[in-house]
Amino acid sequence: MADKQISLPAKLINGGIAGLIGVTCVFPIDLAKTRLQNQQNGQRMYTSLSDCLIKTIRSEGYFGMYRGAAVNLTLVTPEKAIKLAANDFFRHHLSKDGKKLTLLREMLAGCGAGTCQVIVTTPMEMLKIQLQDAGRIAAQKKLMAAQAQLSSSRAAAAEPAVERRPTATQITRELLRSKGIAGLYKGLGATLLRDVPFSIVYFPLFANLNKLGQKDPNVKAPFYVSFLSGCVAGSTAAVAVNPCDVIKTRLQSLQRGVNEDTYLGILDCTKKIWQKEGPTAFFKGAYCRALVIAPLFGIAQVVYFVGIAEFLLDMLPKHQA
Repeated sequence: MADKQISLPAKLINGGIAGLIGVTCVFPIDLAKTRLQNQQNGQRMYTSLSDCLIKTIRSEGYFGMYRGAAVNLTLVTPEKAIKLAANDFFRHHLSKDGKKLTLLREMLAGCGAGTCQVIVTTPMEMLKIQLQDAGRIAAQKKLMAAQAQLSSSRAAAAEPAVERRPTATQITRELLRSKGIAGLYKGLGATLLRDVPFSIVYFPLFANLNKLGQKDPNVKAPFYVSFLSGCVAGSTAAVAVNPCDVIKTRLQSLQRGVNEDTYLGILDCTKKIWQKEGPTAFFKGAYCRALVIAPLFGIAQVVYFVGIAEFLLDMLPKHQA
């Protein structure tokens, strides 16, 4: 792709708009992915994506599917902006005299982008996971309490008090109070283990797929080519790194369900999942993640490459004049 040089503010605005649109469209699927991945050998609440969403609506209402969305919508703008802008930055500096990047250099640019984005991604995921999984934990506790009442013949017992779920602000304050800034960066290593390989796979694959739709090297590919390229590259990369995503989700979860394991680190988590749940557990939620990432990055690339921000920035001086 022969690139018209885009200013940094335009890149950041494009990345932010792309992230906001994408997250709004696919967040319920992401919530289901988190809950399915966190299920262990305890009380299994959900059997599939559709089962999870149906039960969530029944127990928490329609907006229950958007628990944690506020955190994502707040932080996805800098996260996506950093990721897309950093990839462009590294691609520009790794290119020699405007020549085509080799596959290795494309992968290095993706590696740099993935490394930069975890500054925002790790605390965002940390807070989002607590909020997304709170409904599963609460439903499990309620079910276990009901079973205990039946087994002990206490049908007439009073209803248990409704458990209040913490907000993102409360979780942040507690983590900062008890563990400092490091509390928000729990699972940083696992996040790097997921996001760096993802970017190494995604960005070169997208760039090469997108080039197939260019009739002229000096003309951008049609928007639908960028969308489809983003979908294919995103879903491929998402499934490839899903084992790392399962490990990251488990490590960042502060609350556990009944009979669910706790983990000391990446190796301990990997070992326990392999031994107790088998290798297929590393692909829990893989199809959910593919369904989330495909449209998310398809939309992101369309917005980014169409360049909405350039139009807005070009119009700004006219209004100020």
